[in-house]
Amino acid sequence: MSWLLALHSSSEVLGVAVQPLGPGEPAERRTAGFPLGRSLSNQLLDCVEQLLPASQWHRLGRLVVATGPGGFTGTRLTVVLARTLAQQLAIPLHGVSSFELVAARHRITTPTWIVQELPRRGLVAALYGPDQGGLSGLVELRSPRLFAPGVALPDGPQLPAAVRFPDDLDTLLAIGARAAERRLPAAWSEVLPLYPTSPVQGI
Repeated sequence: MSWLLALHSSSEVLGVAVQPLGPGEPAERRTAGFPLGRSLSNQLLDCVEQLLPASQWHRLGRLVVATGPGGFTGTRLTVVLARTLAQQLAIPLHGVSSFELVAARHRITTPTWIVQELPRRGLVAALYGPDQGGLSGLVELRSPRLFAPGVALPDGPQLPAAVRFPDDLDTLLAIGARAAERRLPAAWSEVLPLYPTSPVQGI
């Protein structure tokens, strides 16, 4: 049996989930949230091992990771881990925006902006619409970008980009499972963190 691993660290909580690839008992799904904040860099591997020991990582068959927008360090760490595992094991890796996961959770039926307000910097927003052919049931119409203070979003419904566990992890797992059913390839080299705002002030 091979495993699907999902990682999400676009908030202060690290989300980790695993489930069997292919037919498996629902009870075999394992999901956990770890409120690590800035200690993520020291505890990431230990948290993953709580759900799937390193001795079993060779049995991974597919990976899915939230790519942000989120904290610079937290998002980068899980994306780097996912890329490394996918490269070394030669398995597919899917990157999914944390904003897309929010839109999927709300089951939007019309193009909708997912919005995150940033103190003194404006807001980050992305636009999603329904698409039954997509792995999440959505299509990204506008990728996440920074809107400076005073710059209005184009017209359309808006939802706050609030991460929620375990819902967003469940969506990540569902996306990975659908990709596996369709036998979709996914190159690790194409998965990168989303940084609509620069980690360097003034850029």
